[in-house]
Amino acid sequence: MTETLAEDELEPIETLSLPLDAWHRANGARMVEFAGYHMPIQYEGIMAEHLWVREAAGLFDVSHMGQLRIAGPNVVEALEALLPADVAGLGEGRQRYSLLLADDGGILDDLMLARLPAGDPLGEGEGAFYMVVNGATKWDDMAHLRERLDDAITLNLLDERALLALQGPKAVEVLDRLVPGVAALGFMQAGAFDWNGAALWISRSGYTGEDGFEISVPEDAVEALADALVAEPEVKPIGLGARDSLRLEAGLPLYGHDLTPETTPVEADLGFALSKRRRDAGGFPGAERVLGEHAGGSAMKRVGVIVEGRQPVREGALVVDGEGAPIGRVTSGGFAPSVGQPIAIAFVPAALAVPGTDLTLLQRGKPHAARVVPMPFVPHRYVRKGAPK
Repeated sequence: MTETLAEDELEPIETLSLPLDAWHRANGARMVEFAGYHMPIQYEGIMAEHLWVREAAGLFDVSHMGQLRIAGPNVVEALEALLPADVAGLGEGRQRYSLLLADDGGILDDLMLARLPAGDPLGEGEGAFYMVVNGATKWDDMAHLRERLDDAITLNLLDERALLALQGPKAVEVLDRLVPGVAALGFMQAGAFDWNGAALWISRSGYTGEDGFEISVPEDAVEALADALVAEPEVKPIGLGARDSLRLEAGLPLYGHDLTPETTPVEADLGFALSKRRRDAGGFPGAERVLGEHAGGSAMKRVGVIVEGRQPVREGALVVDGEGAPIGRVTSGGFAPSVGQPIAIAFVPAALAVPGTDLTLLQRGKPHAARVVPMPFVPHRYVRKGAPK
């Protein structure tokens, strides 16, 4: 069951515990507060959990993220007025990464958008879309969307559904044993499935660089599904700490850190999120600025950085020139378990964004030698089955 939101109903209510809160604690998680929820940061340790996901399969609880259903007359045109994605060209059961943009082209959030199939498994009616937004921004996102969408378009927060992510090279064989048919999905494809009477919406996607799935499940069935998954020998529960180190190695930006309202898609090296038809036609917020940067380049660029030595350089460190003057900033950083040394994401002047360029990073007054490298830091292992429509 879902509830249609009106503009005056968009303030968050006190919902600080995830449906799996007790499950996480019973499984030994260390809990922290994140995005307004108590979240599992780790179980047996970030390093071990990180490497397990790269080798087998890890179960993440990402139920704090916002699951939205958007439907109504002219919904395609309405979404294209807010996103740079080719929404019209998105086929049923297909999913795309996109960006919610401000009027000046700054990034308000990054998101996943899927077109639901006929016989909509998440509501009633045809032609609906399923959107997943970040947990820390979901209330602002909904207010932004509600303010700009026609009143005839419904915006539903699917707050009675949990969201799990099963990630890793063995995720497909595990999930296909429990939910036959998911192996037929390719990267960024999605579909409706049934598990013991629970209606699931599953996409082959994730944010670790590994093959894997995101599973939307009714909250009254999520504990049983989590138990069934971790009962498989290939699966362990994984905390947010390893999720962050995995996405950093995959070169994937994190909203609120690498992406902010002050960052444009071109600066963030997210040109792939600007669909070709939309680059030609424009018509999305900030199009003049964004398309100008796409054609002529931006002053700053997001790059990957390898740091010499063993000391990680964290978010907030400065990129400095030969005289020690700030010329850029580190927006994510840490030790990369699969790479075996510290890595970082930084914004630097475009002239310094060429792989092989030497940089100096300044953290707490101490300089660190670094070098620009291509991203991702480890190869993506997505399973693509035909070109997305």
